Amino acid sequence: MTSTLDGKTSAPPRATHAGLALLSLAMGGFAIGTTEFVTMGLLPQIAEGVDISIPTAGHLISAYALGVVAGVPVLAMFGARLPRRALLVGLMAAYALFNLLTAVASSYHLVLAARFLDGLPHGAYFGVASLVAASLAPPGRTGRWVAAVMLGLSVANVLGVPAATWLGQQAGWRAAFVATAVISAVTVAMILAFVPSCPGNAEATGRRELSSFMRNKQAWLTLLAGAIGFGGLFATYSYIAPTVTDVGHLSETTVPIFVLAFGLGMVAGTWLAGELAAWSVFGSLIWSGIGSAVVMVVFWLVAPYGWWLLPVVFSVTALGSILVVNLQLRLMDVSGDAATLGASMNHASLNVANALGAWIGGVTIAAGYGYRSPALAGFGLSLLGIAVLLWSAAVHRKTKPA
Repeated sequence: MTSTLDGKTSAPPRATHAGLALLSLAMGGFAIGTTEFVTMGLLPQIAEGVDISIPTAGHLISAYALGVVAGVPVLAMFGARLPRRALLVGLMAAYALFNLLTAVASSYHLVLAARFLDGLPHGAYFGVASLVAASLAPPGRTGRWVAAVMLGLSVANVLGVPAATWLGQQAGWRAAFVATAVISAVTVAMILAFVPSCPGNAEATGRRELSSFMRNKQAWLTLLAGAIGFGGLFATYSYIAPTVTDVGHLSETTVPIFVLAFGLGMVAGTWLAGELAAWSVFGSLIWSGIGSAVVMVVFWLVAPYGWWLLPVVFSVTALGSILVVNLQLRLMDVSGDAATLGASMNHASLNVANALGAWIGGVTIAAGYGYRSPALAGFGLSLLGIAVLLWSAAVHRKTKPA
């Protein structure tokens, strides 16, 4: 039920075409996922286009991640009172605009600024879209509907990123960002056409959202579990190319196949997360964390054996995707009066995991332990993530009314 201004309750909004409404929300995830990861595939072309080195061009990836982290609290706090459909339209329209800005930027610093701006709507979009999907979901299917929104991000890694990378290689890197701007604009039209009007929280204020969230220990523990536990995936994936070629002794032409396995694992894990959520959100977090820790060790063991690593890469990302979706659901459940901020903070946490995992993996390689050593770092991060979740469970037991 949703609250009205006079204190009465009304039925949650229903979509005339529920499937198309859900597809519209997932389309935004597809646009965001394509934009976020295509930069990695076109890094040499971008570097040449704005006359910088490839390592310097790597800062564009970091700028986007910083934009995600910075944008979540600001947009979620000040957008909590806005009608949710209107907020989604505004966020995706901004995404289209900043993609176009990237495409026309004439210098490295302008591209850097555009990538930071493009990251700002990322987390807020997924948070608000998840809340809308949950409000539209039939009874007992909330987890599956939220997972469907995330599925757009996963499918982007299988279809959107390869297609945009190919386009950028053939027509110039700027064309890839024009294409993602077009996808974002199409998403705006679909949301307006198929997503019903969804009221925001009329009583919410930025100060109230922030104050409520800052005092919420369960929300912070959930974010910490994501920032640490999900870091294991990025510790291994960030160095997948040299692991395949230098450790697995395969040719460079095989790397895209392993990248495809990464994307397919995301799709499978996101779908499975929705099914597991119907069983237990918290239980699925614990078991996916345990599974991730085990698979990291398997990754380290089989890396020298070439093609045997392929199903392990698939498993790493499948288990990681279960964590992503059900962390989102748990945040929506424990955030209380700060629902918009809590639902949006998940992707800020995951971008911290991205930076943390890649950095720790790089430290182990620089220390001379080889390209498969990040998998053992990922094992440690997975165990730490499980420990934080168990801490969260202990806090819940202590504070639960008798």
